[in-house]
Amino acid sequence: MIRFKHAIAAGVVALGAAVSAHAGAITGTIKFEGEAPEMKPIDTSAVPECHAMHKDKPIVNEVLVMGPGQTLGNIYVEVTKGVPAKDYPVPTDPIVLTQEGCRYAPHMFAIRVGQKLKILNPDGILHNVNYLPKTNKPNNVAMPANLKEMEVTFDKAEAPFQFKCDIHPWMGAYCAVVAHPFFAVTKEDGVYSIDGLDPGEYEITAYHERLGKQSATVKVAEGGATQDFTFSRPARK
Repeated sequence: MIRFKHAIAAGVVALGAAVSAHAGAITGTIKFEGEAPEMKPIDTSAVPECHAMHKDKPIVNEVLVMGPGQTLGNIYVEVTKGVPAKDYPVPTDPIVLTQEGCRYAPHMFAIRVGQKLKILNPDGILHNVNYLPKTNKPNNVAMPANLKEMEVTFDKAEAPFQFKCDIHPWMGAYCAVVAHPFFAVTKEDGVYSIDGLDPGEYEITAYHERLGKQSATVKVAEGGATQDFTFSRPARK
């Protein structure tokens, strides 16, 4: 149950790694290259309850979130190879995903394997939570007005997968499930930082819901390393 409210703020690295005296960080900035499509406001007029919540400020499509200089938000970055095989403590606090104002927040987030996801419905209207993992078990659950929260956990690591609402088709979010604490999600400034890494060689992967994924090999020395990424629109076939 995702009560991620505007929690796991993008760009914040999950906590919980055991940090050695020589631990470093991988940091970088992620940008978009090329002419960016315009993200137009979403027409919610077909659903009066949702439309009434956004008369003065329509919901904006979050498929592409950019800052000055075409930096990219909502990019999930994870260390995908090189992480020592050991148990990392799972946070006891849940991640929170909200369905507020007929939108999911946060739009891109990550949760640890076995960590609780608290999903909230403060809108007081019918939503449904339809999540579509490939490795974990998918589910499609109605959340009527009187069901304010629910909880779910995922027991296997998995790359970002979609959450949607079949009642309000513009609602969407993406969730990654991680077995370790070495990951981050970018804000509009495109900056990420993954801390607590011992010196060594790692693979890191950056994911975007439409622009795909990119990987790079990074050598971390004492003090850390830098790895930037640049995404662009896929060529039309």
